[in-house]
Amino acid sequence: MISPEEILPGVLFYSYLSAVCKEKVCLWNYHTLVMQLSGTLTLQTATQRISISAGETLLIAKNQVGTLSKQPPPGGQYETIVISLQEDLLRRIALEEKIAANGKYTGPLNRLVPVNEFLQGYFKSVVPYARESGVEMTDKLGILKVKEGVTLLIDALPALRDLFFDFSEPYKIDLEKFMLHNFHFNIPVEQFALITGRSLAGFKRDFRKTFNSAPRQWLQGKRLEKARYLIQHERKKPSAIYLDLGFKSLSHFSYSFKEKYGVSPNQLTS
Repeated sequence: MISPEEILPGVLFYSYLSAVCKEKVCLWNYHTLVMQLSGTLTLQTATQRISISAGETLLIAKNQVGTLSKQPPPGGQYETIVISLQEDLLRRIALEEKIAANGKYTGPLNRLVPVNEFLQGYFKSVVPYARESGVEMTDKLGILKVKEGVTLLIDALPALRDLFFDFSEPYKIDLEKFMLHNFHFNIPVEQFALITGRSLAGFKRDFRKTFNSAPRQWLQGKRLEKARYLIQHERKKPSAIYLDLGFKSLSHFSYSFKEKYGVSPNQLTS
């Protein structure tokens, strides 16, 4: 089975990992619902760390960047179902059901969904499409399933009405605060622009005003600065920190570090 496999393209996904522990950086452009079937999923953002295990459900709000760690159970397989609550679909639901936000959402961006028999029944109805090889969900049925899920979520957590159905234009978030909290995530500059509510040109312009530097240069410098601190003051090994600081390989990290500081990271550990 391919991992992840789409049940309904762009909306419902079935992730299947056999005895493999994986970690990756993710950017969520849409509100996302994750139901854990087996194994453990850990979400780490700049402000929250949440883990869920089999039978639990996590809601991840849109316009965030973070790390996902997927851990299969001992001797077992990692399984999860992911539902992407895309804005076009939420707008359609809002029009059909005459739903509108009551105000600005002020709750946590990521939260465990309280378990109730209705949501349990809902997810059980989706599982067969994921587990039965060759079974495909039609667009019409898929939209109905997403609509049903959104309705049940709002019944369980009424505040989500303001999260799901606020279609106002993204506001420009505090660039300095956001970048200082999220510089270590290895995502393209274009994605940083999107998530901070700016065009690429606007992001570069605001970035230079804020940091007096181009984004890529600042990001590399900040990551290397953090690396030096971790190696010198917390005695971390270069091999243990380079991925967490947004470098794709140890060799690239070592080269960049030596170019900036004149010594290799390993020389600082000796």
